[in-house]
Amino acid sequence: MLHRERAGGGRTRFATGQTIRARRQELGLTLQALADKSGLSPAFISQVERNQASASMVSLMNLAQALDVSVTAFMELPLGEAPVRRSADPQYIEIESPVQYIQLSAGMKFQQMDAVLMVIPPGHVFPVDQREGEDFLYVLKGELYTELGSLKETLREGDSTHFNSRTPHTARNLTDREVVLLYVGTPSVFQAEQ
Repeated sequence: MLHRERAGGGRTRFATGQTIRARRQELGLTLQALADKSGLSPAFISQVERNQASASMVSLMNLAQALDVSVTAFMELPLGEAPVRRSADPQYIEIESPVQYIQLSAGMKFQQMDAVLMVIPPGHVFPVDQREGEDFLYVLKGELYTELGSLKETLREGDSTHFNSRTPHTARNLTDREVVLLYVGTPSVFQAEQ
């Protein structure tokens, strides 16, 4: 069973709003122009830049794409990771989300895939996502309702799904228990700076 205690574990920290603002200004973009490119509202981007709101992983990915940078530009990742991760020293990915993300990948340069353990609380709904790459989900514990295009399925312990992530997809925990999910995906969202 996973524990929520984070002491002693490595952490991935997300950068402050100043990093996003600096890149936007470097490109000469107004808040409205960045909003148009990212699909986010100018008011929300302004709040993120002033550290008055936290962006979700999906929002960070949209901002990174709009600003023509890797999402890692908004994170501090440990470089030179060993290829083995020990359960006694997990690396938690810190993001403003009720979902707990635990990095399983090594964080190597030129990494092409991510492996992340996700602990999803009851009632959590993921926003609809659509991007280049592939996703693989494997339910370790609990039940997860998924939508992949028009396909609607409930994945139970031991079930998996593998799909092209260009297909609009979402998932939600409709139960009163947490779901533990293994996510493997390409391209890497958490790759180290190159």
